[in-house]
Amino acid sequence: MRLLIIDDEENIRRTTAVVLEGMGHETAGAESPAAALKRLAADPFDLAFLDLKLDGESGLDLLPELLKIAPRLEVVVFTAYASVETAVEAMRRGAVDYIPKPFTPEQIRRVLNRLVEARKLRERVAELESRLSSDAPASELTSSEPAMQKLFDLASKAAATPATMLLLGESGTGKTVLARAIHTASPQKENAFVTVNCPSLSRELLESELFGHVKGAFTGAVGDAAGKVAVANGGTLFLDEIAELPLELQPKLLRLLQEKEYERVGEARTRRANVRVIAATNRDLEREVQEGRFREDLYYRLNVVSLQVPPLRERLGDLPGIAQSYLAFFARQCGKRLQGFSREAMQALCAYAWPGNLRELRNVVERAVILAGANEVALEDLPEKLWQPSPRSEERGAQVGARVSLEELENEHITRVVQIASTMEEAARILGIDPATLYRRRKKLAR
Repeated sequence: MRLLIIDDEENIRRTTAVVLEGMGHETAGAESPAAALKRLAADPFDLAFLDLKLDGESGLDLLPELLKIAPRLEVVVFTAYASVETAVEAMRRGAVDYIPKPFTPEQIRRVLNRLVEARKLRERVAELESRLSSDAPASELTSSEPAMQKLFDLASKAAATPATMLLLGESGTGKTVLARAIHTASPQKENAFVTVNCPSLSRELLESELFGHVKGAFTGAVGDAAGKVAVANGGTLFLDEIAELPLELQPKLLRLLQEKEYERVGEARTRRANVRVIAATNRDLEREVQEGRFREDLYYRLNVVSLQVPPLRERLGDLPGIAQSYLAFFARQCGKRLQGFSREAMQALCAYAWPGNLRELRNVVERAVILAGANEVALEDLPEKLWQPSPRSEERGAQVGARVSLEELENEHITRVVQIASTMEEAARILGIDPATLYRRRKKLAR
């Protein structure tokens, strides 16, 4: 954090700064109310240590002035004139804590550690409230598909380390959900999970969003901005669609990954940030490197642990459970009591190819919940493309006695049995094969 020490004694300012900087924080000093107000107006601070006696002036009177300039500033007061009355008055005027003089470095550490933990708790509560009120259903990192469970197991192992991770896969496969789950399972879980959508802004605005800027750095920069890297300090920075990161910014990201250093836009001062980076893309980054659109050194630095997230059509065994989870979420949102899907509706969901993956499934289930008139989602509540195949698609099906191979007949039979079965396990029983074999055949058919 950035901390302002307001005291008229230089020795107090210096010794307090040594303690705080030893804890990894940035400090600045002010010897008078005028100097403190000037510093606070020029630069953002997270917390101020304020002496209540400032060379004849009152720190108590200064306190509300500080909060007027910076309403989110936390103020800890210390004074040699310790009393219950001054403590109560300081709290009434907006202070968060109180230290009597003379104080020891350990007292400073205890107070600051308590405030840091309280701040983390507030941020955690805010994040949880945001997630509860968001439109994203919760996702369990378990799977009935062996390949998917293997991916989840690898993600869980990597989460316990500070390693940079790269999530690959088609759009809508749940890379953001997986990144958040990795953060939740990591040692950084008590700190922020911050998302940056790389293709959403111009190069200049994206650089400012990532690294921050100082007042006057560009047109419209009317004040300082910390940037997403600073917000994610101690936590996880998720860079979505990393292949869209402009070439001009790639060296700066590489420096952050290698040296944990960066500069805000318009500022020469080097800052440090300890962030765990998770990047995601639906592009082939190796090809992007070969074609000169992505730096090779950055690619290798991102690709420490790489996870290929499969499309939904390759993990159909998970589809019923995911669909039911979406249904429960949207039913609560709509105030409906839905027990599930009809047999025909679930069969249609399992037979569809899902080119839009989990994102498309989510939208389909949300629509079905809105339209459902009974106590379950019926086939008619689903989009027509899921339950009214075109005549041409039926003509393409391999027929017994036609001039087709045995493999084509097997593939057609497997496809139709999966369509009529309630679950992949039931389909495997009908076909007389084990679920793993059916999974491999379905995966081959999906190609």
